[in-house]
Amino acid sequence: MSQQPRKFNTLTDFMRYLTGGLTSRTGQVLYRWGVHPDLITFIGLVIVAIAAYAAAQGEFSLSAVILILGAPLDAVDGAVARAMQRTGKFGALFDSTLDRYADGLIFTGLAYYYSTEAEHTLVLVCILALIGTELVSYVRARAEGLKVDCKVGLFTRMERMIIILVMLLTGYVEYGVWVLAVGTNFTVMQRVWHVYRALNERERVGN
Repeated sequence: MSQQPRKFNTLTDFMRYLTGGLTSRTGQVLYRWGVHPDLITFIGLVIVAIAAYAAAQGEFSLSAVILILGAPLDAVDGAVARAMQRTGKFGALFDSTLDRYADGLIFTGLAYYYSTEAEHTLVLVCILALIGTELVSYVRARAEGLKVDCKVGLFTRMERMIIILVMLLTGYVEYGVWVLAVGTNFTVMQRVWHVYRALNERERVGN
């Protein structure tokens, strides 16, 4: 019997599948060294804060390099947690909370830079991108609370990070924040619509 091809709802899921073996082995090594996953999560946030400061100073390329160096930590903390067979739910809450702080720091740094340049429209665009980014995660969390799988939409975390890195490396930051402002809020609407349809279908079947 032929094996069914694996289906990925998001680019984030696909990348986790591709790098799963490497991150798992890294997690095992760090666990044997006694490194706690929450420490890795916190260090990741510190690195993002440094990158956000660089962006606030207009050092966009440096900011991108720092983000790239810190990116693996976002996957490794979960791998260490699995290696230690962590059963508590606090780690997931801590990781998600610091992820939201990380998103906020990046867009705050960009908004600060554009405020010093008197680019008031771009400051507002950065705020809109931040709002959309936070709501993308919020809608998924609320959907999961309603027992609805909500891994849908164009601008999941991986897509957002790719755009952020590309815009910082190329210097086309103003275009990137526009894309993120529109794309993240569009993704919010995609997810709300998805949940609406799922709940309606559940009620229809239940009746």
